[in-house]
Amino acid sequence: MSEFLVYLLVPLAVAAVAVVLVLGLANLARGGSPQRSQKLMRLRVLLQFVAIIVVMFTIWVIKG
Repeated sequence: MSEFLVYLLVPLAVAAVAVVLVLGLANLARGGSPQRSQKLMRLRVLLQFVAIIVVMFTIWVIKG
């Protein structure tokens, strides 16, 4: 279980945050829709929350 978390779920969560961040920056750089930028920002914040929960759960599983 811990290997699944460490090698798959944590990198997946971090990569999801990075992808949404890059999409938001690309939208901002090319002067895209402000509504789209706002949606991407909200999605990034949500994904960061999920990533933190996944990392903390992984630490709890490994230490426990």
